[in-house]
Amino acid sequence: MQANVSGRDLGAVVNEIQTKINDGVHLPQGFFISYEGQFQSQQEATRLIGILSIATLATMFLVLFSHFRSTMIVAQILLNIPLAFIGGLVLTWLMVGKVSIATLVGLITLAGIASRNTIMMISHYIHLMEHEGEKFDKQMIVRGSLERLVPVTMTAAVAGLALIPLVLAANEPGKEILYPVAVVILGGLISSTFLDMAVTPAVFYKFGRRAAEKYIAREEIDPLDAIAAEPMPAGERDELVAANRTTELAGSAGSRT
Repeated sequence: MQANVSGRDLGAVVNEIQTKINDGVHLPQGFFISYEGQFQSQQEATRLIGILSIATLATMFLVLFSHFRSTMIVAQILLNIPLAFIGGLVLTWLMVGKVSIATLVGLITLAGIASRNTIMMISHYIHLMEHEGEKFDKQMIVRGSLERLVPVTMTAAVAGLALIPLVLAANEPGKEILYPVAVVILGGLISSTFLDMAVTPAVFYKFGRRAAEKYIAREEIDPLDAIAAEPMPAGERDELVAANRTTELAGSAGSRT
């Protein structure tokens, strides 16, 4: 049997079909029902995107941890991802009405954009403490947030303005995939930008002191200072002293000439 879906999303229609068939149809032994076609492709794509999403978050965590060496700082950076998802899913529900494969792709993209803005803020907090003599207090948090307000806002604004033409092209042919992607990213940019400026400073002020101080202490230690120099053998030391003395004598003779 074949059917086309119009006016509703494919997943909801198939779920309703499965429910009614399971309640009202009793198949003889050896018979089964398989739901294939576009629905099967959608299910496979959803599973693949789920696996890739987990791999992406794990990779982000490892990359951030390799730099900050602090689980607490990495967790604060990744905290902005659900803040971005709030706006993306809300705007998707208002304008699209369903979550599709394109929406999931947009959420993955949104995770990277939201994390970048938080990295800019937390890195600047640490920079103020390490290089500009600021202490970990409310004044430092306020200064760092205000100094990063314009860069973060402009980054989000430029990306959002670029997505507006796609959001306004909902019914144009060829925009069936780009439209939900643009909607979820635009909504996420709005929520992450406003919530990030309120949540990230508060969370970092509450939980980030110890992690920031450990990071600064680690950066102030020169790795070369921790390597003990091997003693030079006596013969090589005497040869080096003699060579330096010969060079000095030759230079003095040249100066007198």
